[in-house]
Amino acid sequence: MILQVRDLRVTFRTEQGLVKAIDGVSFDVQEGEVLGLVGESGSGKTVTVLAVMGLITDPNAIITGSIQYRGRELVGLPPREMRKLRGREIAMIFQDPMTALTPVYKIGWQISEQILAHQKVSRKAAWNKAIDLLAEVGIPKPEEAVHRYPHQLSGGMRQRAVIAMALTCNPALLVADEPTTALDVTVQAQILDLLRKLQATHGSAIVFITHDLGVMAELADRIMVMYAGRIVERSAKADIFADPRHPYTRALLDSIPPLEGARPHRLRSISGAPPSLLNLPQGCAFGPRCPHRFDACAARPALGPEPHAAACFLETAR
Repeated sequence: MILQVRDLRVTFRTEQGLVKAIDGVSFDVQEGEVLGLVGESGSGKTVTVLAVMGLITDPNAIITGSIQYRGRELVGLPPREMRKLRGREIAMIFQDPMTALTPVYKIGWQISEQILAHQKVSRKAAWNKAIDLLAEVGIPKPEEAVHRYPHQLSGGMRQRAVIAMALTCNPALLVADEPTTALDVTVQAQILDLLRKLQATHGSAIVFITHDLGVMAELADRIMVMYAGRIVERSAKADIFADPRHPYTRALLDSIPPLEGARPHRLRSISGAPPSLLNLPQGCAFGPRCPHRFDACAARPALGPEPHAAACFLETAR
């Protein structure tokens, strides 16, 4: 077991009241597996991994629960100790490579600084390793690319450079926060192929965040569906696609254009909007948008038993 999260809660104090961004999330990540986190914007995916990375520094944030990396508790770990882990053993690929990279420094400088921060090597050795990493992630002429600034690279090349930076110390756990969202479908496919190749080469476990179940079908071993800061379904990828057990998961799958059969006149959409985290509905958070809502949904459903867990009273009625 590389990562074990238990009853994670992240709450923010605001002028309007307490915002429960994450409300009792528990999950495990095994060595070498790819866990996909899926859900609409605002469902809590990014806040969950930011808590794992120790990157929530807002003084109004309250973080409780347990996050253990290879048995070591990360909640409450001093910032200096967390910095030793972050980048060396746990790395993150951010959603927007343009903001993840510093615009006034060359790509090679930024990657070599990451290496020098965690390894006792010379600056020349770090620079040469930066060239090797850029070559590994598929950037052409890496010996020239190290001298370029972020704005001199295309979006796909910038994302490859961010991936190279995350791989500088061969981390055991890699967190990818929607790394393909801003890319066109051709480059998106190339990045997914690259992540699969790197995962096989380095053996890293990956937590992959997206709102696109099509991407999950390509990469994940297990999928965890989140809604309003909670887990609503979790299982192996094949089970999620073959037998979705939560109405929200089914609605996400129904919104994907079919590859076979008659072409629908109009794509299905999920009615309504995600609830405000300041004022969650009583009981099931998805209830106001759910076409199968019934009296039992006035209470909050618990996440069912593994291996195919779903937080829905329809499952208990099966």
